[in-house]
Amino acid sequence: MIEFVNLVKKYNHGICAIDNVSLKIDKGEFAFLVGPSGSGKSTFLRLLIKEEEPTSGKILVDGKDITRLKKKEIPYLRRKIGFVFQDFRLLYDRTVEENIIFALRVIEASEREIRTQLKTVLQMVGLSGKEKFYPNQLSGGEQQRVALARALATKPPILIADEPTGNLDPKTAEEIFKTLLEINARGTTILVVTHAKDIVDKLNKRVIALEHGRVIKDEARGVY
Repeated sequence: MIEFVNLVKKYNHGICAIDNVSLKIDKGEFAFLVGPSGSGKSTFLRLLIKEEEPTSGKILVDGKDITRLKKKEIPYLRRKIGFVFQDFRLLYDRTVEENIIFALRVIEASEREIRTQLKTVLQMVGLSGKEKFYPNQLSGGEQQRVALARALATKPPILIADEPTGNLDPKTAEEIFKTLLEINARGTTILVVTHAKDIVDKLNKRVIALEHGRVIKDEARGVY
């Protein structure tokens, strides 16, 4: 589903953020991407959604080399990848349902699709009944669930979560990861960037560790 082949990303100031990385994340897999600040995690994600271009190497998403995509094709790539941010990035002047509908309007979903997906994703993340709430009326955990619902609304085969529990208390963080596991069980490929060592160690999923732009560990059932 995701494959990096001899990937290199060097910046003009001489720093090599990604240093000859080759790895593959299979369809339906759940993987953690870990490492200290400056290890290359953010660059890894930006390359994957084409916010950055590699210096050399290939990136394959669903078998297609995205390094060769034309500019007009990039929005279609991003429809395949749902993205959940640590700071939620919700529209605070819109309700829960309006935040989710916004994502569906972008891909020009029909009114029938919008109604169906809205109900489906709200149930999936446990927010049925909160449709008319505004984000500032919700807890941090509920806001993260809205962000998850919005990312899932377009039915992407890949979901990336960038520090999805960084601003949440341990109990709420555990609930968010439980939801992520349920989403993964439905077939969505999930990549989570996190510093939550306790959760990584507890879930016993694949762990890819970066340091100075290199993969220093890649274990199918790993710990932080």
